[in-house]
Amino acid sequence: MWGLPLEHYSVRCTGVERRFKTVAKSAEKPDAAGLPQILLNALDTNNRISIYLVENVPAGVWNAKPPDGKGRTIAAIVAHSHNVRVMWLKAAKAETIPEQLDRHTLTPARATRALEASRAALHALCKRALETDGRIRGFRPDVAGFMGYLIAHDAHHRGQIAMLARQLGHPLPQKAMFGMWEWGSR
Repeated sequence: MWGLPLEHYSVRCTGVERRFKTVAKSAEKPDAAGLPQILLNALDTNNRISIYLVENVPAGVWNAKPPDGKGRTIAAIVAHSHNVRVMWLKAAKAETIPEQLDRHTLTPARATRALEASRAALHALCKRALETDGRIRGFRPDVAGFMGYLIAHDAHHRGQIAMLARQLGHPLPQKAMFGMWEWGSR
């Protein structure tokens, strides 16, 4: 279903069918990668951006309580992001299901390892779906929607982390703020 080169896919725009080629940057040459590999590359890049953020969170705010006393710490937000991935892997009956994280004992190093483990498991799950019927068990409409959901969820929480660090008086370094948008080099 999804395994054809990108030029085999088409889009209907105002009633006119248009064929298109990719201009997305990927680990492989776009023309050789095909749409499935391009989608998997985006999922992998999303994870690298999340890890980049974890690596750039000022140490003093990792476990600091929010200024108003309500809500999650940065460690708890990162644990939640990973644990939601694990929840979906369980629901989809994935072959590999990483351990969930404890938000109270999580360190940045452990978070980085866990995010990479859940990324690898999600990559395998999505790759299998892209090679077969395009579906993820328990998620509708399809694997592309699932990948979009995962990326949006991570991005939402990256924004929360950046805002919380600022509220705690330790904003992320400017380089890291811009670096999260450098998908072509991460």
